[in-house]
Amino acid sequence: MSEHLASFHNLEQWLQLIERHNLLHRVSASVNPIEELSAITLLASQRGNSPALLFENLAGNNSDIRILTNILGSSKERFALTVGLDPSLSTKDMIAESRQLMKKKIPPIMVPKSSAPVNEIIETGNNIDLTRLPVPKFWPNDGGPYIGTANVTITRDHKTDVLNAGVYRQQLFNSNKVGLVMAPGRHGRRNCEAAWVQGRPAEVVVAYGMDPALFLAATQSFGPYESELDYAGGFMNGPVELTEAEFVSLPIPANAEFVIEGLVYPDEIEMEGPLGEFHGFYSGQAEPASIITVKAIHRRRRPILTAALMADYPSCEIGAYHVILRSARILDNLEKMGVPGVLGAYAHPAAASGYGFVVVSLKQAYPGHAAQVLALTAQCPAAVYATKWIVAVDEDVDPTDIDQVLWAITTRADPNTDIDILRNTFSFPSDSSLPPDARFYGSKALINACKPHRYLSELPQRSLLRRSTYDGVAHRWNELGFSGAAPSITHFHPE
Repeated sequence: MSEHLASFHNLEQWLQLIERHNLLHRVSASVNPIEELSAITLLASQRGNSPALLFENLAGNNSDIRILTNILGSSKERFALTVGLDPSLSTKDMIAESRQLMKKKIPPIMVPKSSAPVNEIIETGNNIDLTRLPVPKFWPNDGGPYIGTANVTITRDHKTDVLNAGVYRQQLFNSNKVGLVMAPGRHGRRNCEAAWVQGRPAEVVVAYGMDPALFLAATQSFGPYESELDYAGGFMNGPVELTEAEFVSLPIPANAEFVIEGLVYPDEIEMEGPLGEFHGFYSGQAEPASIITVKAIHRRRRPILTAALMADYPSCEIGAYHVILRSARILDNLEKMGVPGVLGAYAHPAAASGYGFVVVSLKQAYPGHAAQVLALTAQCPAAVYATKWIVAVDEDVDPTDIDQVLWAITTRADPNTDIDILRNTFSFPSDSSLPPDARFYGSKALINACKPHRYLSELPQRSLLRRSTYDGVAHRWNELGFSGAAPSITHFHPE
């Protein structure tokens, strides 16, 4: 486990942790939050494992706000530090460890309002003016500045009393009005709709600067009776601390940097968007969206707003952490379905931030085994949204290594017999491969890149090293003049 577990409770402590690992870059020069901040983030994150960026001097800033971007991005090392894993683990091992992490749930606890750091400053009534903040505008055609891209939005299911934490984009409209975009079926939207049916406004709490472990949990989808706050506690190895709000019945994160509480009325809407999104396109045209009427602001002195650039990989905030957790959730889903022989899974980040292309490895045990794994992966809860390509590979192929996956597709898959298509599946609203009137209804290709099960005994033998030869070379790797450890190999010539 990582060094942070005994003392990691908030964003400032997390920044200290990653700075010790040389994974934070402070930008002290003056930066315009309108397009320049995002341009710097885009260019600085073009290489893998780029640092988090803390902008400390924002042009035209009428507040003491700082902005943090590229929080986790393509860095599996920052993900590991956030959840207490060894940063040197391989992606494959990190997925396996993440599965164990998500079995550890710790419920949140309440702390007194007087001791909550987020209550250093509380603003209500006419003192509320979000337009004073240096809210970023990311892309030229964005509908406006977006205060909510790396936020955690909390709602409550009033039937079960379960607190839901989700990440929903939020455009800033004026001093106390913020947009709230939630796709149909999302838990937060269902909670709002349930309040409206009862004839009352929906209550929401939004944190715009928070412990990244809470952000991580909020990006994932869990069951209707599960709270992301419990999973965040497991990630942090300690409970999320909450405290009472001023106006709403929901609690607020006590250690957050900047929090709003507000009400969402069913008949109050505003034209919102578009926004440059994770898939590299704008999210369509401006469309009606719900509005949060802000009733109170809670903030620290000199707080940090967290912001997420949505762009092509590797510059998208939906990066390494997302594909590791999504891959772990896919494996958990398949295990709960009772599918035998599944050894690994990976949602490759370059494929629309891990949404578009999923590879699953298995040890074939019976006829139709690979086809079963493909079909169930395509429709399991963790992979059903937006995934277009699902590939099955044998146990000698590492699903996290795209070179090995392409080798398997080109040597073991016959396009004529090994590709199936599922139609009318769950896509996303700005899928540019679909005509506008067909969006949300896409398709999925299932590619069987496993050895043909019926001909296993007749297949050509693969050329592999002997284990003894590999071990000898690996032992002498540095003696031979190479730095670091020898490349890892897991399959060898049968002795």
